[in-house]
Amino acid sequence: MTSSGSAYQRFRRALATQNLMLIRAAAAELPQVRLDDALEVCVLLRDREPERYERAAVRWIARFCVERQEVTVEDVSQASTAFALMRTDPVRALTILQVLCAGP
Repeated sequence: MTSSGSAYQRFRRALATQNLMLIRAAAAELPQVRLDDALEVCVLLRDREPERYERAAVRWIARFCVERQEVTVEDVSQASTAFALMRTDPVRALTILQVLCAGP
């Protein structure tokens, strides 16, 4: 480990800056970005690069389906609805997605 910490610590620091260029560079060092961290990136994309938001949301939902063994059709529907709601009611949408992300 270098004096700047682990790759994940560098990624978390990059997320704290909300600088997408730094976040992408730090994420490239990781074997995989955690689902909850990917959700944070989606929120940043909504605000900073809205043209990329929808694709990021769809990718997050796909990962959610694959990574959560107990996922239901209702869970997927809630996630999709929450991402659509993100533009008009971000607090409510993020709450829904964080609960889904945390799992059972």
